[in-house]
Amino acid sequence: MDEWTEIRRKVLVEGVSKRSILRDYGIGHQALAKILSKAEPPGYQMAEIRRKPVIGPHLATIDQILADDKEAPPKQRHTARRIFERLRDEHGYTGCYSQVQTAVQRAKQYSKEAFVPLSHPPGHSQFDFGEAVVEIAGMRTKAHLGLITLPYSDTYFLSAYPRECTETFQASHVAGFEFFGGVPLRISYDNTSIAVSKIIGNERELTRGFLTLESHHLFDHHFCHVGRGNEKGHVENHVGYSRRNLLVPVPSFPSWAALNEYLAAACYADLFRRVRGKVGTKAERLAEDRAAMLALPAETFEPRRVAQGHSNSLSLVRFDRNDYSVPTAYAHHEVTVLGGIEDVAICSGTNVIARHPRHWGKEHTTFDPIHYLALLERKPGAIDFARPLEHWGLPECFATLRRRLETDLGHKGTREFIKVLRLLEGATLPALTKAVESAITIGATGSDAIALILMHHAEQPVGLFSLDGHPHLKAVAIDPPDLTLYRSLTATGS
Repeated sequence: MDEWTEIRRKVLVEGVSKRSILRDYGIGHQALAKILSKAEPPGYQMAEIRRKPVIGPHLATIDQILADDKEAPPKQRHTARRIFERLRDEHGYTGCYSQVQTAVQRAKQYSKEAFVPLSHPPGHSQFDFGEAVVEIAGMRTKAHLGLITLPYSDTYFLSAYPRECTETFQASHVAGFEFFGGVPLRISYDNTSIAVSKIIGNERELTRGFLTLESHHLFDHHFCHVGRGNEKGHVENHVGYSRRNLLVPVPSFPSWAALNEYLAAACYADLFRRVRGKVGTKAERLAEDRAAMLALPAETFEPRRVAQGHSNSLSLVRFDRNDYSVPTAYAHHEVTVLGGIEDVAICSGTNVIARHPRHWGKEHTTFDPIHYLALLERKPGAIDFARPLEHWGLPECFATLRRRLETDLGHKGTREFIKVLRLLEGATLPALTKAVESAITIGATGSDAIALILMHHAEQPVGLFSLDGHPHLKAVAIDPPDLTLYRSLTATGS
């Protein structure tokens, strides 16, 4: 380029003869004419496209194989090596592998899809689930990340759950709405089975859990075309962004609640960052998003899944691959299970008959020992072999009480001890423990005596009105009632 510029200056500005330039620089007339006519070298240009006698006849076959691959399972598509082998064995290709590899790379490059940039007005949102590995209470497990974003302000909210299901889907929305301070006008989704139960053409049959969430908050929905995740590319990109920036290296937390507190704090800190190409911080643009949103409902939505269940002969109800106990009086009954994030409530009719902490594993059984005491009273011989009582950590005073009862009453003492335990059906363990300790002290160990002591401890002392601080009331005098008036009523009645 330096020599090109020098020759042009000498001839066109300084007036040096072309003959001397040809002699001094050793170039021909055609080269000099090109230099003087163009400000910069035009580069090499082929007069005609180079022919490919070996690979050329097979380029159409390569294109057809790649086109057919779009309908094949992602993990069973052709590699360049496999295409080379097929061309060699099935189509008589005699060239080398590198030519096929280059042709495949060029064909894939030209076949890549282009997308139209989408407009994101204020108040619109996108939602998706992602995955990441975390450590909870010392154990590594997979976390399902519920992510909701506002593309206009680039604000996002992330929450983590043990599983991707109806109640966690709902909980991540509720948490996101509270963080945004409003409900988006419209939310875009993929075709998750949590929200869509059936797709018929362009119509979708929505699940009850999704419709309940939508009806409570009154937002509108938009479902992407099947296999077109790019229609909600903003949330898709933020799934990877949040995983790389918030969960690397693998974080450790004592509980899921602690993990979600960390994620919420990180989302809040991100509000004060400015996004390239947008004016103002995320927090400033979130105010514009919030102005276009719907107001939060006055009543908070309770994320839960409703399922019908059946109590078996062991008084166990199965929900989400785990078993939960109910009182033995409800064995062989149809029940309704309300599965929340923290607990599971089991109802018979309109009555809640059992409530347990939610277990997110599988094939786990959760017992409440109190549920089996009524049955054990009729079958006291099973008390030492009852699985629901295996890990029941009762205070030492209960073992002392049982020894005394069985010493005094023999085998009937076991049933009397179970009657004492049944007092837990209406009292707390600390209150019954205090009553048992008092009963042992005074030697009144029967179930009726302990029930009386328990009732006595529960009684509240009568409050007396004090005149302290009310000196103006001390001068008030009230005449005693005239009880002789009752005699006139008696006389009248006779």
